[in-house]
Amino acid sequence: MNLPELAAFLKSRRDRVRPADAGLPVGPRRRVPGLRREEVAQLAGLSADYYTELERGRGAQPSAQTLAALARALRLGGDQRDHLFHLADRPLPESARGTGARHVQPALLGLLDRLATTPAQVITDLHETLVQNELAAALLGRAPEPRGPVTGFAYRWFTDPDSRAVYPAEDHPHHSRVFVADLQAVAARRSRDSEVAGMTAALRQRSAEFAALWDTHDVGLRRTDHKRIVHPALGVIELDCHSLFSEDGRQRLLWFTAPPGTEGAAQLELLGVIGTQDMAAAAEDSSRTADRNR
Repeated sequence: MNLPELAAFLKSRRDRVRPADAGLPVGPRRRVPGLRREEVAQLAGLSADYYTELERGRGAQPSAQTLAALARALRLGGDQRDHLFHLADRPLPESARGTGARHVQPALLGLLDRLATTPAQVITDLHETLVQNELAAALLGRAPEPRGPVTGFAYRWFTDPDSRAVYPAEDHPHHSRVFVADLQAVAARRSRDSEVAGMTAALRQRSAEFAALWDTHDVGLRRTDHKRIVHPALGVIELDCHSLFSEDGRQRLLWFTAPPGTEGAAQLELLGVIGTQDMAAAAEDSSRTADRNR
């Protein structure tokens, strides 16, 4: 591992990220043009002491997960991310080889940082969540780990019945059709991609519903949709879901809105207050309150 070069590279990238690009306030007392060390550490989910040691050319070899987090925090492009891995003497993860579909594209990440008052997340074209803001985690739950196509919502929708609890049961047929039509379009565009072929083959084998819908050959990328989302504390929330596609179509920024003055808008405001506290506990408290009022 080339610690001096790694340290110099990290510092050079940190100096080039404007606080506003990372969704941070720009105060009058900033003495550095880019991010502070503690801000990079916060964005990457690291301790400030650990990141400082890296920039000083000391400390333990960072893991692949740490490098990926730093690449996101520093808004690195594909070549820069790969360079970071090389300097740390870490092999590129499978998801970073070739297309790099799971490395969040800086443009989408920059927009996500600005959507502080609405649930938003970046997903792949196979519906694998890459990064989400706190409101999205509060609305939909945190994305499962480790990442990969089988943890994507489309795959889990047809293989894990519990994943469907986020939508009312009467809406399930609609979402099934939308998922399959969307995956048909993705599979055609990525016809030589073994990842897509393997995923669709597995779904055909595991889900009779998926197989039947796949054989209809309905096609349609999901760009907008009206959704009813079941929240454990707030009940059913009616929202509009919007999608912004990356240039290559491999990633999407999703965000959820409700028209002003609607119940959905009021619920979103309340969601910001509730945040990501234990939603099961919140739902239980709500149920107890309702029982006492009967």
